[in-house]
Order: sequence, then C-alpha cells, then structure tokens
Amino acid sequence: MMLDALIIGGGISGLATAHNLMQRGLNVQVLERQARPGGNAISQRMGGFLMEHGPTTFNASVPGACEQLDILGLRESASDLGPGVRRRYLRDQGRLTGISAHPAGFFLSNYLSPRARISLLFEALRPRRKDGPEESIHAFVSRRFGREFADKVIEPLAAGLFMGDAKNLSITAAFPRLASMEREHGSIIRGVLNARRGNQPGRHLYSWRDGIGTIPATLALRLGERIKTGVSVLEITPLAQGFTVRTNAGSIRSRAVVLAVQPHVAAGLLEQSDPEAALAAGAITAPPVNVLFFGFRREQVAHPLDGLGYLSTKDSSRIISGAQFLSTMYEGRAPSGHVAISAYAGGTRNPELAQLDEALLQREVRRELAETLGIKGKPVLQRSRRWALGLPQYTPGHAARTSILESAAQRVPGLYITGNYLQGVSVANCLIAADETAARVATALPGLTTIKTEKAG
Repeated sequence: MMLDALIIGGGISGLATAHNLMQRGLNVQVLERQARPGGNAISQRMGGFLMEHGPTTFNASVPGACEQLDILGLRESASDLGPGVRRRYLRDQGRLTGISAHPAGFFLSNYLSPRARISLLFEALRPRRKDGPEESIHAFVSRRFGREFADKVIEPLAAGLFMGDAKNLSITAAFPRLASMEREHGSIIRGVLNARRGNQPGRHLYSWRDGIGTIPATLALRLGERIKTGVSVLEITPLAQGFTVRTNAGSIRSRAVVLAVQPHVAAGLLEQSDPEAALAAGAITAPPVNVLFFGFRREQVAHPLDGLGYLSTKDSSRIISGAQFLSTMYEGRAPSGHVAISAYAGGTRNPELAQLDEALLQREVRRELAETLGIKGKPVLQRSRRWALGLPQYTPGHAARTSILESAAQRVPGLYITGNYLQGVSVANCLIAADETAARVATALPGLTTIKTEKAG
C-alpha cells in the first residue's frame, strides 16, 4: 500500500506536520530513528524537580501560535509566567544587574551608561537604511540604538536565544519583525508602538505542568501507531509517481515525503534527489550545546531569583551564556522549599566545551553559578545534557538558503522540508511552519478529501 505522506523525523516539526495531515484525512506515517518521538523537547521529572532538556517555553506572542494550541486542545491548560518574574538580569564583567521588566527599565537602570541611554531616545529620529548588504543583528542594533546597547543587551540576547554570535547572525533571518519595522515605520520604537495599538497578542511565555514535553506527548498520543520509532532512513528515491524510501526496516512507498530532520541529515538524504537543497541544508551549522540542571534548597541561594534568569555578555573567563530560574518561571519545577536552575553553555561562543569532561563541566558551571547567585553548598540534584548539535545558526545568506529548501517541491514534486532552521527556532515557529507545510502537501495531492481542522474538544 502506498502512503499519502511519509514524514521523516519525529520531533515537534514532524509530529505536527503528520497530525495536521492526519486531520485532513490523509494516510500518513512518521519515521523516527530514536527510541522515542519528541526530538529535543524532553521534560523529565526527578524527585519532585522538572528538568527541561531542550526548550523551556512556548512563545504565544508569535502570530498564529495560540491557534496551534487550540488545535491541540492545550491552550486552557497552559500556564503563563509566575508572579515572581519581575526583573530581567544581565551580567557584564562579573557583575549581575537587575533591570525592571517595565518598558522604561533600561532608562531607569545604571546598567547602561548615560550616553547609551540617551542614544536609545534618539532611535526614532535616525533615518531608515536604504538598500545595502545584509546586516548582522549586531550591526543593525548598533546603527539603530548604539554600540553599547548592541554589546551589552543584544549580544547576550542572541547568545541566549540562538546560542550564537550577534555579529554573525542575520537580522532579516533571525529577527525579521525588527527588520520589517524599520522598513515599514522607519523606526523600531514607532513600530512597537503601532503594534501595541493593534491587535497583537501580549508577550506570553507558556508552559504546562509537565513541561514543554506536553506538546510532543499530545501529538504522539493522537498519532498512535502511525509513528514508527527506531527506524533509520537510508535513501529516498523519486519515482514517476511518488517515492520509495529505503530504511533499516525495509522499503516504504509514499506519494509525498516530508523531511523534518536536522539540516545535516537532510543534506545527506537530499544529495541524490535535490543537490541544490542538499548544499543549502549542509551550509547550516548547529554548534553543540550543554544544558546543566541544578536543584537547591531555597536557603542555599542568596539571590532572590525574581526573574526569568540572566544572560551574560562575552567574557573569556566565563562559560555560562545564560541561566534560567525555572522554579520562579513556573509552578511544579521544584519541591516545596527548593529551587530549580538551568544553565546553558557552549554554542558559537564556546564550542570546545563539547570536548570537556562532563563532570568537570558540571563543577565549573556550579562554581560560576555559586559566584553569581550566592549559592552555598552542594546541589540536592544535578543533571546535564549534552547536545552534539544545538540550535541552527541563521547566518548571513540564510534567507536564500531557506528559499531553496522551501522550494524543493518545485524541483522534486512531492518532496517537502520543514524544521526549526527555516522560519524560526522556537516551538511556536515549528508548529506554524509544520501547519504551512502540511497545507502545501495536501494541496499538491489531488483527488483527496480535505477535512477542515477544528478545535480539539
């Protein structure tokens, strides 16, 4: 029997694509080489603590994100950030500074110099940029807000969101809404004010009692036996009608194939059928990332932990790019009288940490956290996760690479690509991209009844 669509990759992108197609009445199957689906969206409960091995939040401010939660029936059970999140913290030259979450927080804090704060006020008066070469995030923000703001605020933010370098990430690919605000309004500040007057959703970061893993768990439950784990794809061969996909468990015929795998895997699978897309996928790097989780008794930590966590500027003597105060962000992350903290190290800043002994890395991160947050004594619980491939880097030229990957079906009819290296790295972006990919697949398969997707009850 020939499938309507075969989805290769059982992370959130692949599961969401398959779920959408299933709801449209199509015969689908998901192949995942690991023993469990879900990709890096792993939420693990241990002795009353909840560790997020991958993403920790769902950004409901992404246009269309809440509609995706409605489809899965997960909006009502979602939790917004806890009331303890009142400040943002940035560390520069070993000093941790708390800044009010209020929009005027940077003006009221002494984190930035007086000159840098004055520079922020003149952003609306600066002329918009005319055509020119693609800009990095750092170059764009330096031009609009000043060099110090780019160095001390945006560079740490890029390291936190992408584990990357703001000087080597494309503004149009990584933060397209900022780039469009300048084009459309001539100013970021005017663009933000205009958005607030409209119907833009508020900035909400959601999660669930059992963490972000709730999303792939819900998708996997609905897909059921349509998911096959422990299956590695070896070759994809286009036919006159459809494809033959050779795996370690036999061959499968399908009218359409969706690649929802990491870019280096996509590059290998595309090499014979679409060399142009293979080159584009192979050019996307994803440096290794280390996630280190610690549980402490509350009295061990002197810091109030009254924020999301902290981000750090570049410092050769420091290895933590950022940390999250998980038990402040959401309930149920630590037992009563305890706190949970995750630290992140590696990425573009420190790729060499992937070679460091794991026990040594834990000790170094603990030492740095203790110094920064005033922690005394050993943790009640500590765990670490090393991702050999972390977040994809949206470097200059990424938009062109994305265009090539998203047009694969024009060169090889029935072949589609989706994932966090196309339209955004967040979970919300992945769900929206999966929805769009599924719509394209369904439209391209003639003669099939399309069932309208409705809110799950």
